[in-house]
Amino acid sequence: MTFLRQLYEETILDHNRNPRNYLRVPEGANRRARGFNPVCNDEFTVHLRVKDGIVEDVGFEGSGCAISTASASMMTESIRGKTETEVLALFHGVHNLLTEEGPAGDVGKLLVLAGVHEYPMRIKCASLPWHTLHAALNEDDKLVSTETR
Repeated sequence: MTFLRQLYEETILDHNRNPRNYLRVPEGANRRARGFNPVCNDEFTVHLRVKDGIVEDVGFEGSGCAISTASASMMTESIRGKTETEVLALFHGVHNLLTEEGPAGDVGKLLVLAGVHEYPMRIKCASLPWHTLHAALNEDDKLVSTETR
């Protein structure tokens, strides 16, 4: 097993077993979106408190497979305190990482999500929380579905 694959598996297991910011609706949350993956029934709601263009707090709720839960957990850890512009850049970087051969820009610790490439059927699982975040930032209240992205 390669080091990166081992790190990927350990990180996914850790964030799935102990998801950060799970079942949290931040006090004063002013943006939210709901996402659904009909292929495997993953469903999440992302809650944000954005003030003066900064994501002050974030939480998520719902249920999904280990990869989608871990991705949501890692996402929430990585965006708190960032500007909306920084979060959108991170969204694009991670989206490119998941759907292409590498990140667009610096994605930091989220680079571990590159391990999803070994499981192509799980790319939509990993990207669902990120598309839901994108909708929340854009105050888009339509249901996010992996089958329309």
